[in-house]
Amino acid sequence: MSDEHIQDLSEVMKVRREKLAQIQTAGVNPFTYSYKRSNTASHILADFDNFENKIVSLAGRIMAIRRMGKASFAHIMDATARIQIYVRMDAIGDESYSLFKLLDIGDIIGVEGEVMKTRTGEITVVVKKLELLTKNLRPLPIVKEKEQDGEITTYDAFVDTEARYRQRYIDLIVNRQVMDVFRTRSQIISAMREYLDNRGYLEVETPVLQPLYGGATARPFITYHNALDMTLYMRIADELYLKRLIVGGYDGVYEISKDFRNEGIDRTHNPEFTMMEIYVAYEDYQFMMNLVEEMVNFIAQKVLGTSKITYQGTEIDLTAPWPRLPLFEAIEKYTGVNLSRMNIDQLKAVAKELGVETEDFWGVGKIIDEIFAEKVEPHLIQPVFICDYPVELSPLAKRHRKNAKLVERFEPYVAGREIGNAFSELNDPIDQRERFEGQMKLKEAGDDEAQMLDEDFLRALEYGMPPTAGLGMGIDRLVMLLTDQASIRDVIFFPTMRPEK
Repeated sequence: MSDEHIQDLSEVMKVRREKLAQIQTAGVNPFTYSYKRSNTASHILADFDNFENKIVSLAGRIMAIRRMGKASFAHIMDATARIQIYVRMDAIGDESYSLFKLLDIGDIIGVEGEVMKTRTGEITVVVKKLELLTKNLRPLPIVKEKEQDGEITTYDAFVDTEARYRQRYIDLIVNRQVMDVFRTRSQIISAMREYLDNRGYLEVETPVLQPLYGGATARPFITYHNALDMTLYMRIADELYLKRLIVGGYDGVYEISKDFRNEGIDRTHNPEFTMMEIYVAYEDYQFMMNLVEEMVNFIAQKVLGTSKITYQGTEIDLTAPWPRLPLFEAIEKYTGVNLSRMNIDQLKAVAKELGVETEDFWGVGKIIDEIFAEKVEPHLIQPVFICDYPVELSPLAKRHRKNAKLVERFEPYVAGREIGNAFSELNDPIDQRERFEGQMKLKEAGDDEAQMLDEDFLRALEYGMPPTAGLGMGIDRLVMLLTDQASIRDVIFFPTMRPEK
């Protein structure tokens, strides 16, 4: 922000403070306690025939003012829509009109008046009573208009992405479509709950603060509990606690929760994110594939009214069934190389040839995963299940019933990114211990994302967990897809950012 802009802003704020003082001197409370509304702007606009000549009361923020001596037009905006009001001195009286002349764009007012249409056909409330509810002291960036070659183009003064994310409250006021994105987000989560609840699955809550993190390959956030004198971790996944509940006897449990991973930030990653995890007893990953494609279709139909969407200019058909493509087949399809029988030295050589960077401590699974991420993921635009992963990549998944070097795991991909992760869950405590021990060796070698050995979880498995299918689905990425947003920050109200300077 330039010094000149700061000075201009300071002057405007000074003037508004002076108006505030005038309003208070006149005996008006500029920050009232409540206001009774009979209607919203959208109700009036959508049903004008029934509102014409009726008296309504509504409240909203002033977004435009056109003063004309003893009469003025303004637009106010509530949570639903923007509507015009007409304010005349002879209708509201000298005192109220003097108050109105002290109002600015950004002030929140309540009005009572009669609904009509102007000569130009715009639905308008002719104000009979006006009340100031909140005085705005800091000017809003507002939409401006630019005329060129006889054409008027509207453009938004508040487009700086970092400012929008830091000051989401302004973003919601000025960029009205942003509010619609978050309404849709809420509807998506509600539809997901409806789908799962209708099938009898129980929504539960598990600990956010955990003595031992697990259930995913990620670095945790670390905190400390003073009273217990112990280190705790923000959960990176819900998996191990939810599977304990399956051991306890529930047939199906799910949780929609905040998870936390101490990782980088990019267009698809935020350190704090929303995840849905579900575990269903006596089922396998084939069952879970059917659930995913059916659930995503249900949500799209419920929220958008269609299974065919447009994402960043590309039409995507979410209609079931989605193709099932084994991981090694997908890699060979897009690189021409069959990695399935290669040792670690061969994999490193192939990665180098393909231009994929690796780390010295990486194992077979990590190298394969990195090749897949760089060379295959960008091609997976239409929905597809990538399935049957190397055992080294999936310490919590059951070995494939036809190939012990693989596990029964899949990830759904849409628009070039993964939106979930699912297994036939490993319920053999002996095999699980060996997998955990392998992860600990990776951690000792320098992989700080490797999983921890959880003795209590192993004890739970020793009591017996039935065959189980599990799924984790990223809510934020699903919302990105269904609202056509390119960045995860556009679907999280307050994304993680560096402190403001």
